[in-house]
Amino acid sequence: MNNKTLIIAEAGVNHNGDISLAKKLIDIAAQAGADIVKFQTFNADRIVTRTAKKANYQIKSTDSGESQHDMLNRLELTEAMHLELIAHCEMRNIDFLSTGFDIESIDLLSNLGIECFKIPSGEITNLPYLRHIGQLNKKIILSTGMSTLDDIESAIDILEHAGTPRTKITVLHCTTEYPTPMVDVNLRAMQSIHIAFGTVVGYSDHTQGIEVSIAAVALGAAVIEKHFTLNRNLPGPDHQASLEPEELNAMVKAIRNIELALGDGIKRLTPSEIRNISTVRKSLVARRAIKAGEIFTAENVTTKRPGTGISPMKWDKVLGKTAQRNFSLDELIQL
Repeated sequence: MNNKTLIIAEAGVNHNGDISLAKKLIDIAAQAGADIVKFQTFNADRIVTRTAKKANYQIKSTDSGESQHDMLNRLELTEAMHLELIAHCEMRNIDFLSTGFDIESIDLLSNLGIECFKIPSGEITNLPYLRHIGQLNKKIILSTGMSTLDDIESAIDILEHAGTPRTKITVLHCTTEYPTPMVDVNLRAMQSIHIAFGTVVGYSDHTQGIEVSIAAVALGAAVIEKHFTLNRNLPGPDHQASLEPEELNAMVKAIRNIELALGDGIKRLTPSEIRNISTVRKSLVARRAIKAGEIFTAENVTTKRPGTGISPMKWDKVLGKTAQRNFSLDELIQL
């Protein structure tokens, strides 16, 4: 229970096609303490038709007159840009990851030495794509937005039959809406996925704010993925549903605190508690002055702090015994 959560800071396409902005995003993720900064690798011609419409959230945050193809074409990263970003990640001591959206992009990432492949929610029903990734026998992170348990099972089966064992697959619960309304989060579905498939699970968070990611860690998420941006007011499809730098810092800090707070599950006295026992617990004390030879009863004995004397758990054993000396009001009872 005390394992470190893998935090993926999702830069995605929030670089707006600008390599200098992409590097700033890497700097922000590294500064926040994220483990991985993730981008997106695709070729617009290979993943979308020229007439495909944009999603509603994309229309709201981008030029409504352009097609999805035109929008994505502006956000592509070239192989040279990938190399530059990987080098910058190495310099900032943060791992580079990118989601490949087509088979050729997967091959590019593989040739660049990427050892983990992130499958986005939109590709969970793409059999040839899944089969191609499965043949690589690398670590896989599978997002499951817009999916049923049957969809997830089919995707895992394809990956396994292609050559990647289930032990290498982490499944992320996810809701594909930007931002995701709280009522649609259904965070307990993450636990249902773990029960159904026995995989490591995590959460890809598209809600506004950081509280759902923190709650997911408390519920057992081994991986958290969260979009971030330099500024939510920048133009582009994902900025408005992303964290700004100070929010990313707060999320990482909160998750690390939750990891510490979860502990190992064994109920024991902690070092910080031990020093408070004598102050907070109670002892048997004289309710009034007691003379030697009197019998200890509920009328002359009570319980009060501090807890340095006889424990009140000895109440039944003490009452009925004879006082061997005088006791003044509030004096700790001694036998």
